[in-house]
Amino acid sequence: MISKKLLGAAALSLFATVASAAYPERDITGTIMWGAGGAMDVVSRAIQPHAEAVLGKKIVMVNKPGGTGAISTNFIVNAPADGYNILFGAENPQLHKVLGLAEFDYDKFFPVNIFARSVGVIVVKADAPWKTVTELIEDAKKRPGKVKMAMTGPGGLPHTVASMMGAVTKFNTVPVPFDGEGPAVTAVMGGHADFAPVGVGAATESIKAGRVRALAVVNTEPVASLPGVPAITKEYPDFAKYLPWGPFYGVFVRKDTPDDIKATLVAAFKKATDNPQFQQLMADRGNIIMNISGAEAEAFLKKWQSTTSWLLQDVGAAKISPEKFGIPKP
Repeated sequence: MISKKLLGAAALSLFATVASAAYPERDITGTIMWGAGGAMDVVSRAIQPHAEAVLGKKIVMVNKPGGTGAISTNFIVNAPADGYNILFGAENPQLHKVLGLAEFDYDKFFPVNIFARSVGVIVVKADAPWKTVTELIEDAKKRPGKVKMAMTGPGGLPHTVASMMGAVTKFNTVPVPFDGEGPAVTAVMGGHADFAPVGVGAATESIKAGRVRALAVVNTEPVASLPGVPAITKEYPDFAKYLPWGPFYGVFVRKDTPDDIKATLVAAFKKATDNPQFQQLMADRGNIIMNISGAEAEAFLKKWQSTTSWLLQDVGAAKISPEKFGIPKP
């Protein structure tokens, strides 16, 4: 005979299954890791309507920048694992441990979808005197403490690319912090910073409009969306050992979210990423479509973490060795 206690547990389990099967029953909150106008913000808001069309509910987008992504990841980790709080995040959490920013990375999350990845580009104000990366770096060497670089915090694209530049060229600049790549580009336009390494996606429109000038893409080859902009390896071949490298954009939920809710979100965002309008936008902004989820996305995250963590360790930018966290060398 089944006890009332066991019957109650079974009823609760059945209720939970039925409840999650109806997901989503209300609007979803999408927390964007970085500030308005940056690459993560643009990509997130571009895919939002296509995912909404599949899910049949609104995704209410909220920017929650700070702590190089730690504020938003901590918020989602502490939110209910019910699929109604999802994280639109970039690469930064994969470096939180080695940078001493948080005790967890994406190991506490399930990657619903990694939409796309990008490459970096070094931009200066349109009327800046430097026409090449070499001119910028040589001037910074001659005037130590005078050339200002827009930054978005430890582990972000500007910080990592700056680490590469420091390792290859042995130059130092004055970092000026901003809440996202969009504000960093704006700072360069306004003369509040002399240059910024940012994602191609965050700067493409400003480059095309003539508000900033691109000196080089942080890649071994030029990118189609920025014709005429050279690869940084043309001037500094030693960059090749760190490349290809770049930011990525995805959507995540807590790992302990029910499997059927995960499956619903995976299907919705896969279809959203396949949308021709979204794919064209990514191509126009110099991003490479990935559209991966689950185990494939987790393998990508681990490889990216290994490469980047040990880069920061090798150039002295990591606060804690990747070895302590069992992050293997690439």
